[in-house]
Amino acid sequence: MYTLRTHLKALIILTGSLLSGMSIAADGKLVVYTSQAPEIAQQTIDAFKAANPGIEVEWTRNGTTQLMNVLRTEKMSGQVKADVLLVADAINLGALKKEGQLMPYAAAPVSNISAEFYDKDKTWFGTKIIATVIGYNTKNAQPVDSWMALTDVSNKGQVVVPSPLYSGAALYHLHTAINTPDIGWAFYQKLAANGVTPEGGNGPALKAVASGMAKYGVITDADIIRAKKQGSPIDLVYPKEGASFVTEPVAILSGAHNVAAAKAFVDFLLSEKGQQLVAEQGNRPIDKRVAAPEGFAAIDSIRLLTLDADKAVADDKQVRAKFSDIFGG
Repeated sequence: MYTLRTHLKALIILTGSLLSGMSIAADGKLVVYTSQAPEIAQQTIDAFKAANPGIEVEWTRNGTTQLMNVLRTEKMSGQVKADVLLVADAINLGALKKEGQLMPYAAAPVSNISAEFYDKDKTWFGTKIIATVIGYNTKNAQPVDSWMALTDVSNKGQVVVPSPLYSGAALYHLHTAINTPDIGWAFYQKLAANGVTPEGGNGPALKAVASGMAKYGVITDADIIRAKKQGSPIDLVYPKEGASFVTEPVAILSGAHNVAAAKAFVDFLLSEKGQQLVAEQGNRPIDKRVAAPEGFAAIDSIRLLTLDADKAVADDKQVRAKFSDIFGG
């Protein structure tokens, strides 16, 4: 006999089933440390907050190496503030992973991302593909198709190079270059002999080339393409030896104060909507479903140089030391 008690029991079971299939909206405060350019970072945070209105976001922007220094200082004091990192390269994140400072996120939505673009243990996830290329001023320089051409004596004082001691993309390029036979340490040794002093990040290098203060620069492709679209006299070449690339990975810190919000941030960046934002910002998305903006070469038409990130993490201290020795830092 179907009684009121039976009806209530059925309703409770049904309600429980419905609730179990729903995700509880994340809320509270999320602290993000990022190396994105300020205007890009603001766009990223604004879009995330629009999709997650219950989350308050506090974010700090600096070069990747500076952010790593801040994190380690905070770690020593026992007061790590950040929940998530969104930085240039996987070498620094690989070092944090080795120290047990990253939280695995097994359920991260990676079905539309190639496995080469995220950590096999799912502690960090690439969000875009940013290649380091040769930028040149179209008014006072001729395009060259080789990294080694930048070391020619005729280019003395005319090449700008970001510092791997500041920039994550430059650090990744350093490790990639020295492990590529056609480039190697000789590239940096010849740059040093030509009076090149690597400093700062991609932004200052871009401005130097676009303004004509330098003829050539070792700069990321997205920065050059955006500047060109805005009317700057600058263009790019993907060198014949190949181009290094970073994926601007996102990671959750093991001591995250708001894990639910941190996961929501990762979910957003890897979602189709988040990847469309990447394209709108002028970068090459990592999601196979989302097309790159106009101006990017087809991914299969360029040579992307791969890097053993684990080896790079193991070698990083001695590589930085040798780089500093070469440039007298």
